[in-house]
Parts: sequence; C-alpha cells; structure tokens
Amino acid sequence: MNTEIQIYNEKQAAGDKEICHVIATLIDSQLPEAESKIWHAHPVWFIDGNPIVGYSKQKAGMRLMFWSGADFEEDLLHVKGEKYKDASIFYTSVEQVDPVNLERWLKKSREIQWDYKNIVKRKGQLERLR
Repeated sequence: MNTEIQIYNEKQAAGDKEICHVIATLIDSQLPEAESKIWHAHPVWFIDGNPIVGYSKQKAGMRLMFWSGADFEEDLLHVKGEKYKDASIFYTSVEQVDPVNLERWLKKSREIQWDYKNIVKRKGQLERLR
C-alpha cells in the first residue's frame, strides 16, 4: 500500500480506519496496474493518469467515489455527481463494506472510464474512453 495512503488511513478515527484499510486493500488487489497517491487531500487511484476511485471522510461517513460510476448502473452507488459522471456510496462501519460489490465496481471502473485527465484541456467537457 502507498505510504501516504497508509498515513492518511492511520489518522482516521478507529471505525473509519478499519473502513479505509479494507477499501484500500481491495482496491490495491483488484487494480494492481493503478497508481495510488494522495490527491486533493485524500487517497485516489489512477489508471494511465486518469482518476478512477478514491475515498474521503465526510460528515455522512467514509465516501467511496468512482469518477465514472454514474455509468456503472449500480443502485448502491446512489450518490451521483451533479456536474460530472461520478457516483458514490457512504460507509459508517466496516461491516457495510461488501467485498463482492466493491470488486464488481472496481472491474467496471477499469472498463467504463470518462477522460478526467484532459478535462481542463477540453474546457470542462468529458469524453468517454475505450
């Protein structure tokens, strides 16, 4: 696991720390080709420089966000972005993290991608990759 992400996880409260560890471990195992780092103050994984998945602590709990998740057709990823193609789920306990769902979403995150890497160059317009 990326050292910066380990430090981020360790700074969380006990319950959130567990959630972070489970999520990060699953992401690392399912997306071995992805680069991981702290980006905009929270852990994010990238494929070919494009943000794919990340998580952050928010009032509602630990938010797991997929940048292209709105197109995954997954009811549990019900928190949709208003401007882009992101979708999220919130966890308040580690028991809520279902590895089967997370593995399916991670597979879709590799297959369904919008080009966030070039969004500035395209003046806010997203294009579908692959």
